[in-house]
Amino acid sequence: NAVFEIALPQGSAALRLHRMGYQDQAAIRSELWWCAALAARGVAVPSALPSKAGRLLETLADGRTASVIDWVEGDALGEAGVPFKQPLEVVLQHHHALGRLLAHLHAETDRLNLPADFTRPSWDIDGLVGEAPQWGRFWEHPTATPAQADILHRARAFLRECLTDHAREGDFGLIHADVLRENLLVRGGALTLIDFDDSGYGFRLYDLGTVLSQNLYEPAYPAIRDALIAGYSETRAASRDLVELFTLARTCASVGWTMPRLLPDDPIHRSHLARAVRWTEVVLNA
Repeated sequence: NAVFEIALPQGSAALRLHRMGYQDQAAIRSELWWCAALAARGVAVPSALPSKAGRLLETLADGRTASVIDWVEGDALGEAGVPFKQPLEVVLQHHHALGRLLAHLHAETDRLNLPADFTRPSWDIDGLVGEAPQWGRFWEHPTATPAQADILHRARAFLRECLTDHAREGDFGLIHADVLRENLLVRGGALTLIDFDDSGYGFRLYDLGTVLSQNLYEPAYPAIRDALIAGYSETRAASRDLVELFTLARTCASVGWTMPRLLPDDPIHRSHLARAVRWTEVVLNA
C-alpha cells in the first residue's frame, strides 16, 4: 500500500491507498472492522476512521480503494537484516511485551462475534504448504540451487506432516500474519502493532514464528525467543518446538514472497533462501 500522513482537525492520521489486485474490498473492510473492534477492547492497534459519508472505504476515480486509520507515534522496533542497536535488556523487555501483546490480541479476537460477511485469507496448511500457497511455491524458487531446492522440498513435506498433526488440537483463528520489526512501533516502552494487510485465518503460533524469523542471526536469539514465548505464555500456551516450527513455516513462505515481487538480481532472493535452508537444517536435525 501507499501510505501518507494527513492532517485532520483532530490531528494526524494515515491515509492508505490499497494495492490494486491484492485484497478485495470485502477483505479490507473486514480488516478495518477487526482492528476497530480490537482497539475498542484496549488492544494496541490503530483503529479505522470513517469518511465524511460514514464509510471505512472509499473508491477513487482510478478504481483504487482508500482508507484512513489512526496515526501511531513511535519508532519501529527494528529493521530487517540490521542487528538490534539497543542494549540486550531492552530488546528482551520489548519481546516479552510483544509476546503479551500477541496473546492479548488473540484472546480478544476470540471474544468477538465476527460479522456474517467477514472474510480474510487463510494461512492454514494449504495456505502455507499446499499446491498454491498464499505467497507462492517456495520450493520452486528459480534462484535455488539443486541442493537448496531439495532441502525446501523436504521442508515442505516436514511442515505438512507436522501442521496436520498440530491442526488436530492447535490454536487456530485470526492472526496478524506479518509481525515484523517494521510493523511494531515503540513509544515510551509501549508497543503498537500496525499493518494488518496480510492478516487472516491461521495458526496462532505463526505470529510468534514470524517474529523470530527476523532474529535467527541475532547472537542473543535464544534469549529473545525465550522472552517472546514467556510473555505469550503468561496467558496462552506456546512451546518452543512449535514456535520454531512456525518460524520454519515463515522462512519458507518468505522465499515464496520474493519471487513475484523482486527483480531477479535482488540479493534478498539469496538471503531468504539461505535463511530458509539454514533453519530447515536446524529444525530437521533437532
